[in-house]
Amino acid sequence: MSKSLVASHSQGKHEPDKIFGVNAAANEKAKMVGKENIVNASIGAFLDANGELITLPTVEKTMYSLDFKDVAAYAPIAGLPDFIKAAIDVTFAEFKPDAYIDGVATPGGSGAIHHAIWNYTEVGDTYLTSDWYWGPYRTMAREMGRKIDTFVTFDENGNFNLKACLEKVQELARVQKNVLLIINSPAHNPTGFSLTFEEWEQLVAGLKELAEKDENNIILFVDIAYLDFTPPGSRKFFKLFSKLPANLLVIVAFSMSKGYTMYGYRTGCMIGISSDKEVIEEFFNVNQYSNRGTWSNGTRSGMRCLVELWKNPELMDQVKKEREEFRLSLEDRAKTFLDEAKKVGLEVCPYHSGFFITVPTTKSDEIAFKLQDDNIFIVPLARGLRIAICAIPSEKIAGMATKIKEAKDLLGG
Repeated sequence: MSKSLVASHSQGKHEPDKIFGVNAAANEKAKMVGKENIVNASIGAFLDANGELITLPTVEKTMYSLDFKDVAAYAPIAGLPDFIKAAIDVTFAEFKPDAYIDGVATPGGSGAIHHAIWNYTEVGDTYLTSDWYWGPYRTMAREMGRKIDTFVTFDENGNFNLKACLEKVQELARVQKNVLLIINSPAHNPTGFSLTFEEWEQLVAGLKELAEKDENNIILFVDIAYLDFTPPGSRKFFKLFSKLPANLLVIVAFSMSKGYTMYGYRTGCMIGISSDKEVIEEFFNVNQYSNRGTWSNGTRSGMRCLVELWKNPELMDQVKKEREEFRLSLEDRAKTFLDEAKKVGLEVCPYHSGFFITVPTTKSDEIAFKLQDDNIFIVPLARGLRIAICAIPSEKIAGMATKIKEAKDLLGG
């Protein structure tokens, strides 16, 4: 291209989507060998044995019961008030922090991440996350004129590397007033790890100690996209966000994409938690303003669906029962893969729950391409192979770990 017409800050933006590329390759191969002979572990959505999207029946029924004239109307810029109340309630359950809490509706968790970066860091600033992370965190940095830095996710024992995390936070605090730390837990994408309650305790204590020096503002952003597919009791850590210093703001990104199987409805809520009422009032005002300044208002139908479920305990109980069946199925799929991986000596990142398992390797592209010869389609990351265990029916999982190990041994890395 000899001439660019875009503004200087947008020149050179291009990022091929590997996930959809791998999925397209799997679909092409299926035309030749039959869909039943393909293992397509690329898409991060819960699929059945036929590769069809699994949805929660009660959610689907509730959505179709809504009055079209109601859901076709605009929603308020900040979101329906009852939706925000419902999102806060279903997020925290019995572990709601003792704090001032408010929310702003966003298009999925991605909208919350966008606003946190835009409103709580300066142009040119750096924000932090673990070195295994969801790729769009980096894309958003580029899009908004920020930088991303990382800490080593796991220590030598495969536990959350608290020391590395806090050291990076302190390092950034020496050069920036605001420090934004993104933690994707529980059921991290792409590894499936989760911080333990004790690790959360230590992390919050470390951030609190830094905040109490009163030289920095600390923003802890918790991405909980896969929370509803984690074991019972996984919400306990939310209680740790009670009575924190006023300059330590916690933001939690609620999303209906996975937990309510409403991926395409783009319905989420950015939830702010603070010990200071004025901080939460500011949180609401600036993020509502950013809604108007970006996508305006959100998808009313998704908000109304959650409200209907939330106001009817019987419906919500049914959703939880249906979801638990899926969670146990996911747990069984992961166990099948991990047991075989252990047996054949295939190294994987620490996994606790969630949609993905990751195999670390320095030759991800080569290995992923080689596996396509065996009709196995997985996503190559910069430092590993992401296996969407959520997308593979149980009967196709056996043998996968063995084939991945063989390809890894053949190509090295």
